[in-house]
Amino acid sequence: MNNSQQNQEPLLPRTGNYRALYTYQKAEAIYDITYYFAKNYLQRGDRTIDQMVQAARSGKQNIVEGSAASATSKETEIKLVNVAKASLQELLIDYEDYLRTRNHRQWENGSVELLKMRDLGRKHNNTAFYMPLVRVRPPETIANMTICMIKQTDYMLFKQLQSLGEDFLKNGGMRERMTRMRLDRRR
Repeated sequence: MNNSQQNQEPLLPRTGNYRALYTYQKAEAIYDITYYFAKNYLQRGDRTIDQMVQAARSGKQNIVEGSAASATSKETEIKLVNVAKASLQELLIDYEDYLRTRNHRQWENGSVELLKMRDLGRKHNNTAFYMPLVRVRPPETIANMTICMIKQTDYMLFKQLQSLGEDFLKNGGMRERMTRMRLDRRR
């Protein structure tokens, strides 16, 4: 193998480690909290249980699937990350509905609780940190905590989508990489 072949980009680049993504870590914590919340605070037989758990799961799983698809399809990766974002938006509405229909207060912008939760959300991403807090809080506090986490994750996914889009515009996708590599090999 000559020197120019050794320095070439690989046809299939390594896909990212989704577990290292803050968006995945936060989405996993949201899923675990939602599972706990739905099973403990929603009435058995309520369709909302399945809807909330599935929306939380979809948020998490689509980040994984997008990351796995990234080696061969940047378009698929972008679409799946956007599906994760949309799923978490659906879940956000479910938590807001829970608070509204039970006449619970949703933390206002600038409230002490919201500011403290935002700060926690900036510092912590994983389930191991959040679940002990969740298990000793009333359901309206859990709902508000999760709303804050969803909003933070939504923003992070927005930034991730911007980055993926910029990377696609700069480097192209699989077809462009294959064409570049074929042309390089011919030279």
